[in-house]
Amino acid sequence: MLVNGQWTEDWQPVQESDDDGRFIRQAAGFRHTVSTDNDQGFTPESGRYHLYLAYICPWACRTLIALRLKGLDRHISHDIVDPRLTAQGWCFGDSFDGATGDTVNHARYMHEIYTRADPHYTGRATVPVLWDRKRATIVNNESSEILRILNRGFGDLADERIDLYPAALADEIDRVNERLYDRFNNGVYRAGFATTQQAYDEAVTEVFEALDWLEARLAGQTWLAGAQLTEADIRAFVTLIRFDPAYHGAFKCNLRPLSAYPALIDYVKRLLAIPAFAASVRIDHIQAGYYGIKAINPSGIVPAGPELDYIESMSPRAA
Repeated sequence: MLVNGQWTEDWQPVQESDDDGRFIRQAAGFRHTVSTDNDQGFTPESGRYHLYLAYICPWACRTLIALRLKGLDRHISHDIVDPRLTAQGWCFGDSFDGATGDTVNHARYMHEIYTRADPHYTGRATVPVLWDRKRATIVNNESSEILRILNRGFGDLADERIDLYPAALADEIDRVNERLYDRFNNGVYRAGFATTQQAYDEAVTEVFEALDWLEARLAGQTWLAGAQLTEADIRAFVTLIRFDPAYHGAFKCNLRPLSAYPALIDYVKRLLAIPAFAASVRIDHIQAGYYGIKAINPSGIVPAGPELDYIESMSPRAA
């Protein structure tokens, strides 16, 4: 946690909770956008922007999927942090397969990127981060907004054949996203980081209500919103793909495994057949990261399973 630009305490997964032990997620601190007519100067340019990401993190992998779907990986570079959180949060290094150093700012810890953008920053140093090389600052660190920026903000640099938020489906996508977020995307965290039985029971019930709803919806249609792939599918996928290898065990979301939902298994397979989705998945990073959180797994032991039969080309440890 940064307070006025200074790292003040060892990293903890829960920075804030309510009086009943419910996990409260903190808001992002940088909320600029990129567009061709941007009055803040953040305009699309090839080679100007950089993404800081983590394979463990579903929020970060939302943006990694969109980056590749839109063909923007030719214009926006990216680095991957180590999946194992340290006392100072996310760190850079290449000792874990698939992780990189910081190739732009040469920082050791993610919080250093935040204080380069704002020397007096107070808050958590999270991923994803969209960095502007030209102005040496953070454009945005809210994944849902970066997703929209990648979809629309880069003009002719992006593949316009893919629209993840088409105007005709905007209302439906928003309704699906709203239902997904609290009960599922953030619901697994509310279960895993609950500090009272009441808070856990409430959250885990809602997680499985969300899974039941997704199963019923996808039993009758191919995509979550309309008849095409949209950002709603990205939002669902990043939590679904982590469910069995991480949330079922580490976050105690263990009423049923994902394999109990045949329509969801078919849906995950369908998305994994798309290269941008498959390339975002590193099961070894996911398990090392979640089971490395000392607050929920003090030993740091990573389990041998589960076997992920629905991901034929991936083992539980590597993608």
